Order: sequence, then structure tokens, then C-alpha cells
Amino acid sequence: MRLPLLAAAFVLAAAATAASAQPLPTEHPLLHELAGQVSAERQHAVIARLVAFGTRHTLSDTKSGARGIGAARRWVAAEFAAMSKDCGGCLTIETPAQTVTGRRVPNPTEVMDVLAIQPGTTDPDRVIVISGHIDSRVTDVMNFTADAPGANDDASGVAAVMEAARVLSKHKFPATLVFAVLSGEEQGLLGGKVLADTAKAKGWRVEADLNNDIVGNSEGINGVRETTRVRVFSEGTKTVETAAEADKRRYNGGEVDSPSRQLARFMDGLADRYLGNFKVTMVYRTDRFSRGGDQVEMLKAGFPSVRVTEANENYTRQHQDLRTEGGIKYGDLIEGVDFAYLANVTRLNVISMAALASAPAPPTHVDISGAVSADTTVKWSPALDAKSYRLWWRSTTDPQWRHSREAAPSGQAVLKDVNIDDWFFGVSAVGADGYQSPVVFPGSPGSWTHEEPPPAPAAPGTPGAKP
Repeated sequence: MRLPLLAAAFVLAAAATAASAQPLPTEHPLLHELAGQVSAERQHAVIARLVAFGTRHTLSDTKSGARGIGAARRWVAAEFAAMSKDCGGCLTIETPAQTVTGRRVPNPTEVMDVLAIQPGTTDPDRVIVISGHIDSRVTDVMNFTADAPGANDDASGVAAVMEAARVLSKHKFPATLVFAVLSGEEQGLLGGKVLADTAKAKGWRVEADLNNDIVGNSEGINGVRETTRVRVFSEGTKTVETAAEADKRRYNGGEVDSPSRQLARFMDGLADRYLGNFKVTMVYRTDRFSRGGDQVEMLKAGFPSVRVTEANENYTRQHQDLRTEGGIKYGDLIEGVDFAYLANVTRLNVISMAALASAPAPPTHVDISGAVSADTTVKWSPALDAKSYRLWWRSTTDPQWRHSREAAPSGQAVLKDVNIDDWFFGVSAVGADGYQSPVVFPGSPGSWTHEEPPPAPAAPGTPGAKP
């Protein structure tokens, strides 16, 4: 017997309403503790030391012990080594490099990154990265002799990386943490490519790269102070998406559900729960309009990545010769850094890395079915480190996941009376201690890894084909 139309609508609405009351996330005291350990004073000392090198231009002196990018990189490596000593040798310091020539590198130049690697305890090939670039510049990108303090662009990002390393190296995590200080960003995202190539050569399964670039200023060029929010930029569709994948995605959806976009949502949720009045503003772009950062090279390699950047930039302090004109002081000086704001941005990075590294890996082979059905079936590959899973769905026009319910680790669940046509779906993995992975959207648009599709059916008349 068919229900009257009004009654049927009431049943469906009631089911959706009941599901929409999401359970409170497990509260993790460790994340509060880690956030509280970030020191604005230590970050001030880091930036002051980096500024004291005069210039850190990629083409600057590499031999001097006092000036240039070489001295700055060696100082960072020594600081990482000291942190490693404090944690009983928990960090491995590496300096991968490539010799580069190009439009902004006229002569062969060694571009070197400084990495501090904290191996995971149980899943060391799964990697969470935080990055920032050490090189600086003035108005002329080829001027490698003038003073270029680069206090905010991007000594602030380096200070975030180094403070994250200091705080997190005192704890152990299932996944590997990589603290990456990059060179060559201003000359063409060169250090980002070195990092991406290193990750591929090592066989890392990079789950996230949190690229911090210009994260320490709170007063914009318009004079407005923004102290309570930070922007997180993320690509909507994968840089590495194939033409066939794009065709399918255009038909079924997934334009705003790449792994990078899920990372931004994940960070947004953590800020809401752990950082009080400090919030994430998600920006649906890979980077600021017509501009770029080192996360772009990681995206080209297929690694989920976001760019973290202050909420309101001051362009008189970016890429500027040091001078005063019309009463305006130009240049990227330390006085333009708001260290309380930078500490909050760093707290966001620290708790995001800890939460990602503590949670199970994102689910794989997520798939949905339910055409011409009132129900939706969700499938995924169960993992050993997940105690349970959570199914998520939202309106196709909603930017955030709204509805959810728990699912057993069987690899399949049915959402009764949730029509596949009207919703977007996802799955997250939950560990025994309640840490939860980011949500994974079904199919290639949302896959965290490259998953080979099942073999196509054989053509009629070929061996093994159905008649």
C-alpha cells in the first residue's frame, strides 16, 4: 500500500532531521594541551634571527656564516638538530636539493630544502607535512644583494614550521610528521618541487601538506585588523584529474570535494572546537587570485595540500624595497608581524597535524550506488586501524557536511530513505580513541590515493565475455 504523498514526505523529512543531529566529536585533551604549548615569544626569536641574515634570496650567498640563504638554512638545520636532541633523536634532518636554471634562475643554482622528519610509530609511510619558505625578495625578484628581511613573507611560515616541530616532537604519533623549510619559492616554487620529488622518491603517502605562506600580519593594506580568522585556500577538483575522470565528475558531482577541500573542512572544524574565537575562512581557490605558492607543486604531484594565509594582507610589506614614500613605510620588517596572531595560526597547524596523524588513514575505494532506489548504499575498503566508520551526507548546495551516522567496519552500509539523487556523500574512519579522519567523497574526485578502476567488461566475442 502506498503512503499518501504528504505522509511520505513527512517520513523522509523526519529521517533526515533525526540524522542531522551530529554526535559531539570526541574531545581530545591532547589537542588543547598542544595548542597551549605554542609560544609567541619563541616565534619572535626565530623571525628576528632570520631577519638578521640580511637577505635570504635564493640566489644570495651560500658560503657566508652571517649573511644569505646558505647561513639561514644551516641555522634552521642546527635548530632542528637541537630539537631532535631534546626528544632523544626523534627527528631526522635531511637537506634534499636540486640544481636549477630557469627564467628567474639565470645561472645553475642549488635549491635546497631543510626537512625534519619525525617517523610514525605504526604507519610511517603515511605522512603529514607542514611547510613554509625561507627565501625572501624585494621589488626586483632578481635583486639578490639588497636587504630583504622577509619577516612575514615568509619567515612567519618558517616560524610556524619550527614551532610546530618543537611542540609536536615531544609526542609520538602513528603517522610520520615532516617539518619542511623550503627554498626558491619566489623564483618559481622551486622548493615545493624539491619537496614533491622527495616525497615521491621516498614513497610517502602524503595525506596533507599544510603550506604556510604569509601568516603573521593582522593589519591589512586597508587599515582593518583581522585577528580572529585565517584563510585556508584549497583546490576544488584535483590538479591531476584525468579527462575521463573530469567527464564523470561533471556529470555526477564532486567539484568542491577534492581531498584538499576536505582538509580545509577538517581544519575549519578543529578551529571551531579547539581555538575559541579564532576561526578558519575557507576560500574555494587553490591560491589567491592569479598568485601561487609551494602547495601548487605538491598538488601537481597528486598530494592533498592547502595554503594557509593571513586574513587581510598588507601589500606595502610584500615584495618591496625598504623605503619610505608619501609617509608610508615599505618593506617586510619584523615590526609588521603580529606575534599573537601568528601563534594562533600556528596552533591551528599544530592541532591539525596532531589530529590527522592520530586518526586512521582516510578510507579508500569509497563508492555509492542507489539509482532508481529510495536508499543509498555506501561501500569502502575496511582498514585495520579503524574501529568504526562514519557516513556523511549533505545537500548538494551545502558547503559543509551536515548529516551523519556511525557505521560498522564491514565496508558497506545502507542509508534508508536517503535518495542518492539529492545528496552528496562521504565516509570518514574513526580510531579506537575517537580520532577521526577527514571525510572522503566517493570515486576519483575524492580519493586520497590513486586507485586503479576495476577492469572494464570484455567486449562481446572475446574470451571471458558474456554472450
